[in-house]
Amino acid sequence: MNKNMVQEDLNTVIREHSEWLATQLHAQRESLFPPDSQKEMRKFTSGEAASLLGVNDSYLRKLSLDGKGPNPEVTKGNRRLYSVYDIHDLRILLEKTARKPGDYLPGRREGDHLQVIGVMNFKGGSGKTTTSAHLAQRLALTGYRVLAIDLDPQASLTALHGVQPEYDLENGGTLYDAIRYEDPEPITNVIRKTYIPGLDLIPGNLELMEFEHDTPRALAQGNAGLFFFRVREALDQVEQDYDVVVIDCPPQLGFLTMSALSASTGVLVTIHPEMLDVMSMSQFLRMTADLMDVIAESGADMKHDWMRYVLTRFEPTDAPQNRISAFLRTMYGDRVLNAPMLKSTAISDAGLTKQTLYEVERNAFTRTTYDRALESVNAVNDEIAVLIQQHWGRL
Repeated sequence: MNKNMVQEDLNTVIREHSEWLATQLHAQRESLFPPDSQKEMRKFTSGEAASLLGVNDSYLRKLSLDGKGPNPEVTKGNRRLYSVYDIHDLRILLEKTARKPGDYLPGRREGDHLQVIGVMNFKGGSGKTTTSAHLAQRLALTGYRVLAIDLDPQASLTALHGVQPEYDLENGGTLYDAIRYEDPEPITNVIRKTYIPGLDLIPGNLELMEFEHDTPRALAQGNAGLFFFRVREALDQVEQDYDVVVIDCPPQLGFLTMSALSASTGVLVTIHPEMLDVMSMSQFLRMTADLMDVIAESGADMKHDWMRYVLTRFEPTDAPQNRISAFLRTMYGDRVLNAPMLKSTAISDAGLTKQTLYEVERNAFTRTTYDRALESVNAVNDEIAVLIQQHWGRL
């Protein structure tokens, strides 16, 4: 080694880089969402609002002219724009005169059980967080009461919803507070309202890793009890407040993932249709099955309403991806969702500004790019909504 070269302390470098990055991300958020750094949902055109409500645009216009429901914003070009709160109020209004219950508020009725959807895969880049965020938002925008839980210490789902872990969660505020072994808090203490009515969030950060460290110690001391019921028991406290819970699981088969899996009624496994990803998924499935056997032997009921695979970042013109897609459909049949989530610059570019496809302004992209991506995302999410309705005995 050149004697003039000075060795660096790795810990110091990493800490400095972490602090620099956190400061820049905070500044970016303030520039994107001034003045109070809070995200707001964009306005929807009358056509978009009508589509979300399942009515004709002309009917929505008639309601507006008749003075029924909220007053939309009218632009200089005489276009009507609806906020998410306007759409929510219209949904309640329309439900009162609906032909049958649930036409506009499709959530639970008496006797329906809470649907808890665990979105998982232990390989990074499989589209897990993108899938979770779009699913939670789509369900809320179509009338479900949704709780989104970020169980991934990397906290990407949290950041997408305008919460910056380094600044906003310095004193806790994740699900760890409600599932820790010593002095757990009520889960209501960590639930946050979002800028979408009907969608609440439990954010995540690195603190979630404490559960991975605490559980072995608690098991060794005989204090862990049935650790895999921790998430389920926490959700029981707010079971009547929601129709659907969407859990973005960590990309690893640890104690957090197994507890989330034990709480789930439905499991959604994301698959990027590339050979290395499929090989990784093979190991994921094998390890999951082995761990579930151990948990079942401890007395847990591991029955689920449904399990599905969703193809993510799918490119229809990519021949190898099409072959792998066909291979998976041959093996798993209807357990693979009919609709894949397409790879799209609209989705990836929206993510650069910490937004989903539902949040980003349509004019930020070419019409065909945006519409193609939106159609793909909606098809995936609506197929999952059908599964939910089927297991409530509606379809």
